[in-house]
Amino acid sequence: MIDAHVALMMLGIFIMLVFLGFPVAFTLMALGIGFGYYAYFDAGRMWRAFDRLAEDSDTLTSAITWIEGAVNNRIFDLFINQTYTVMSNEVLTAVPLFLFMGYIVERANIVNRLFSTLNIAAKNVPGSLGVAALVTCALFATATGIVGAVVTLMGMLALPAMIKARYDKSFATGIICAGGTLGILIPPSIMLIVYAAASGVSIVRLYAGALLPGLTLVGLYLLYVVGRALLQPKAAPRPTSDEIPDVPLPKVLWMLGTSFFPLAFLILAVLGSILFGLATPTEAASIGALGGMVLALAYRALTFDRLRESVYLTVRTSAMVCWLFVGSYTFSSVFSYLGGEHVIAEFVGGLDLTPLQFLLLAQLIIFLLGWPLEWSEIIIIFVPIFLPLLPLFDIDPLFFGILVALNLQTSFLTPPMAMSAYYLKGVSPPGILLTDIFKGIMPFLFMVIVSMVLMYTFPQIVFHLPDLFYGAR
Repeated sequence: MIDAHVALMMLGIFIMLVFLGFPVAFTLMALGIGFGYYAYFDAGRMWRAFDRLAEDSDTLTSAITWIEGAVNNRIFDLFINQTYTVMSNEVLTAVPLFLFMGYIVERANIVNRLFSTLNIAAKNVPGSLGVAALVTCALFATATGIVGAVVTLMGMLALPAMIKARYDKSFATGIICAGGTLGILIPPSIMLIVYAAASGVSIVRLYAGALLPGLTLVGLYLLYVVGRALLQPKAAPRPTSDEIPDVPLPKVLWMLGTSFFPLAFLILAVLGSILFGLATPTEAASIGALGGMVLALAYRALTFDRLRESVYLTVRTSAMVCWLFVGSYTFSSVFSYLGGEHVIAEFVGGLDLTPLQFLLLAQLIIFLLGWPLEWSEIIIIFVPIFLPLLPLFDIDPLFFGILVALNLQTSFLTPPMAMSAYYLKGVSPPGILLTDIFKGIMPFLFMVIVSMVLMYTFPQIVFHLPDLFYGAR
């Protein structure tokens, strides 16, 4: 068995262990160190310590020398260096800050006010409750970037209101599931930060590139909601004056000014400072974290318990991301050293694929991986396998990253492993079946596919803003 075969066996064992439910980060580290011990095995280096032993050395000295020789393998040096590299990565510093901003905003009771205000402001729009729920989801998902939190909270807040307003159950649940996943794509997205760290693509260009595709997807969602409300009024009945009373325009503006605009301004301030070069992503994330605390304080929701819980959740999620990176870097270094990447590159090159065929194959694989794995695991572990292949097909890694971000929307929305559906089912009122949620998701899944087709057909949707702000590639 040659080293390349060992590398492929290493990858196969990893996939098998993941499907068996082993923790991904520690599985990566264990396989990386285990196979790395074989890959970097150097008998001369390991036995060098034994040469210093005298013939009359005592048992304890001999045992210590044997242990020193056994661990005198370069894989341990690699593991320590990779850990230090990840923990000192300036790009990843923005992750805990954005997470903290999201968690503190989530606990500040801002979403309740936001949904109520948008519901009143959009009263005369067809499907007004659905539009309000979708916009709230999009704004909240952008602020938090945490799919489970957005879907769960909106499921408890908006879904009962839509069911009470006689909305079709599938239609209502589909809106919440689709809206809750938008934070993966729309900046300031944590997923894009992680992709930037894994691929070496500028996070600033990624944010600029993701903006128009994200808005395009939101536009398609809104178009579907309003269109269905017009064509099928029974699915989204217009609210009566008893359900939503007429509110004078000055009061509506005041409500928007105290609920919608503060959160929108916070997001735009963070994103604008990054895109216009006024601050680095880490500095902008710091502003966002501080702004989230100021908002919570202004809404009188900043208590010690909520602050402590937000810090705890931030640390837990950040640790997961960082240890995934440590495991992935160690695993991929050993995999590459054994020749695994070369074998994969030769295999894909031998298929004689066109760029479109390669993109379809890569997105299909990522789509299937989205069933058992979280987006963080896909970005950190599997996307780097595709990155070295992109030059073979003349594909820009920025374009590929945005396409992956769009694709991961489908992994949260595709039955039978649609995680958004399961998040929502856990907090749904009685009478909402999982099949109802799956049925409601399908039109939005089609919108995601349409947006991916638009992106490939018109690449300037991705490249226009990066080229405009920072010059051509």
